[in-house]
Amino acid sequence: MTTETLLPEQFADLEPFAERWVLPTMNERYQRRLESTMEEMKAFYDAMEPRGDEIFDSIDQFPFDDLPEQAVNLLWLLCSFAAIGFAVDVFKQPHVIDSAGAFLPVVLEPVP
Repeated sequence: MTTETLLPEQFADLEPFAERWVLPTMNERYQRRLESTMEEMKAFYDAMEPRGDEIFDSIDQFPFDDLPEQAVNLLWLLCSFAAIGFAVDVFKQPHVIDSAGAFLPVVLEPVP
């Protein structure tokens, strides 16, 4: 019996985070950040931080316009890592400091 994984085999240690943090849009990543506890974000941050260069190297081995699904998932995981960085390193909370909890959805138009 085989289990389908979201990430390449060399990133099996990050697989527990994939289901929650492989998110293709900025809005989804920001919403997940707002819904997450600091403990959840810190665990994800600590797992990802030492793997950044290896993740970039793994993605870079493919043409960007022809990434395999697992590489795309790695890219989204890396984007989620970026989305929580300030919350973990600077704000020490999911929300932006002094924002009164404001959440304005951002709608980005695709680049032609």
